[in-house]
Amino acid sequence: MKTRPPNSESITCWRKKFLETFFSNVLHGVLDVSSDWRLNDRHFSPLLHSSPHVSQLTLCNMLQGAVELTAEHNHKVLENLAGSLQILKFQHLLSCDQSVRRSLVLLLHRLIHHGSVSQVSMCSWPVPDTVLLVLILSMSAGFWRSGNAIGYHGSPCGLCRGEDKAQSQESAQEGAERGCTAEREGSSGEDQKGSPEEAEAHVNSVLSGPRNPPSWQNPACEETSSEVPCDHTNIQGGSSPCSISEQLSCHPLPQKTRRRLKPAVGRKRRCLRRSRGHYADPEDLYDFVFTVAREDNSGLLDKSRTTEGENTENWTSSSPGSPCTSHAGCKKRGGSAGIFSLKAAHRFRSVSTLELFSIPLTGETCRALSNLLSSWVSLENLILSYNGLHANISCILSGLRALSRHPECRFRVLRVSDVFSHMPCMELVRCVLSALPQLHTLSVSFDLKNHLEGSRPEESPSCSEAEIPESCLEVLEIRFPREPLHTAFLLPVLKASKSLQQLSLDSATLPCPQELGLLLEVLRECTPNLKKLSFHDVNLAEHQREVLLLLQDPGLQEITFSFCRLFESSTAGFLSEIINTVKRNSSLKSLKLPGNRLGNQRLVALADIFSEDSSSSLCQLDVSSNCIKPDGLLEFTKKLEGHIQQRGGQIPFTHLRLFQNWLDQDAETAQEALRRLKALCSVVNDSWDSSQAFADYISVM
Repeated sequence: MKTRPPNSESITCWRKKFLETFFSNVLHGVLDVSSDWRLNDRHFSPLLHSSPHVSQLTLCNMLQGAVELTAEHNHKVLENLAGSLQILKFQHLLSCDQSVRRSLVLLLHRLIHHGSVSQVSMCSWPVPDTVLLVLILSMSAGFWRSGNAIGYHGSPCGLCRGEDKAQSQESAQEGAERGCTAEREGSSGEDQKGSPEEAEAHVNSVLSGPRNPPSWQNPACEETSSEVPCDHTNIQGGSSPCSISEQLSCHPLPQKTRRRLKPAVGRKRRCLRRSRGHYADPEDLYDFVFTVAREDNSGLLDKSRTTEGENTENWTSSSPGSPCTSHAGCKKRGGSAGIFSLKAAHRFRSVSTLELFSIPLTGETCRALSNLLSSWVSLENLILSYNGLHANISCILSGLRALSRHPECRFRVLRVSDVFSHMPCMELVRCVLSALPQLHTLSVSFDLKNHLEGSRPEESPSCSEAEIPESCLEVLEIRFPREPLHTAFLLPVLKASKSLQQLSLDSATLPCPQELGLLLEVLRECTPNLKKLSFHDVNLAEHQREVLLLLQDPGLQEITFSFCRLFESSTAGFLSEIINTVKRNSSLKSLKLPGNRLGNQRLVALADIFSEDSSSSLCQLDVSSNCIKPDGLLEFTKKLEGHIQQRGGQIPFTHLRLFQNWLDQDAETAQEALRRLKALCSVVNDSWDSSQAFADYISVM
């Protein structure tokens, strides 16, 4: 490796990292196996050798990697990946043909539904193929046709077949127990005719029917499917011994039972397909998701069924508040590639983390995602970055609101970032917390304010008047698009977040000098558990008193002032006050001061934090992007060595970060300073070209 890979600090095993990179390079053709005699051996498979060490895999472009991994000769490779792979990424995808999609379906089914993948990420897809996007989303959510529809080289999925067999045996056993109970109670037994063996044979025949050429047809289902759902999950009244299997096939039902079913919309084509078995057209494998993408509105869920009164009809609406029914942006008529009934799908294992980065999401795709989110009970983390959501954020929140009402909901982390903000940041935060009180982490980030939006946050009062219920929020990160930070709007959020431990405010403007003081008072009163506080790109040049108050707060363990212009208009004694305050604070563990133009002189002064008379417990110091030159770093090191010697070699300081400083101006001095520093603590730096910062150099000369 010529360069250190990103996030190298988190790499615990470089052997595993190497083999993972090796696997990826061989799979994508970056490393030509035929060019090396040690790898070009028919008795040795590079993919098979390295696959057990792969925990993260990226598939790109035309999904050639998916085709290769699902090839018959790589069967054992796929099995190894099913046990080791944790993160599956898709990057720079392009439209692909039907055969490639079939390979992708098999790959997702094995790695997600029957594997250990916990995170699916999709990145950098400027013009997404809606059909392919919804396919990946739905399979990540665990929705797909029953396992018998997934074949491997013409054979049904063995894992699905084993699960279906176990289910059939369990169903037969339950049927037998019900029959015995009814017989003991003297029941007429009209609903449980036949012996347990007959019941088991009946269930097995229904479950295994699609796997073999069907010896029977289902004319009743074909004739009435436009009025009767194929999957009979809404039977009112009594149940039949084969109720489990009826969810997986279009088995004929007694006429009496069929009359009790509620009508469904657009089910005829799906019902016909499901009765064909795995010998149907290849499109059969994934068409159920995209019926509405290729047909007219017959595949759409009837709007009358998505109202609160009919939510029990849809798998995706486990509780009142069906997704995407209240927002105008979600009510557009026309070909939606996303809204589909999930009743025709079998539910498999699903992932816990979904990330969509730089993928434009249209209204129909957002409705599809909302539909999936509303019952995605395993989902814990959702990351939506630069998706152009705009008003469609309400559609996503609608699905998450329905999910939060599910008793098994585990959703805890939501991160939303985009170029333009559809509404003021604080209003969006209030809307999210009102809809998701169980949320533990919320991150909202916008680059620019929407030009159609008013300049004051109170001009969009849709959520601002709603009372926020008490939340479980522990981490709140807000990146304002140069919006003013109004403490009055932040106050209700902080009052409802008694468990808040970390607060980050980025790119906010302070409308008046008193605003930061008000914020500090609110933080002291409303957030007794706050441990980490961060300000980034917030001008604190005129707020020296408030900065000192924060540094002496006994509850805070980590404080960040990043690019806050701390010393732009400060007096000579301000730095001394900072040092003395930190020396007296025994609770502060981490102080981060990147981008504040410390220069050599102020860096050397910071070494006094660890002097002999200090009671500081500071472990981490970040002085990145601070115009530090090699001679200043060497002087800081010498002064630090002196303080350590005076204290008998014992100080709590363990980590120093030095990114983007001018250490390349004198390589020899920089190497000596770093060598001596690394004997005292862990140092993290980079080989940054300081010529990029000539303007900063002039400003601190």
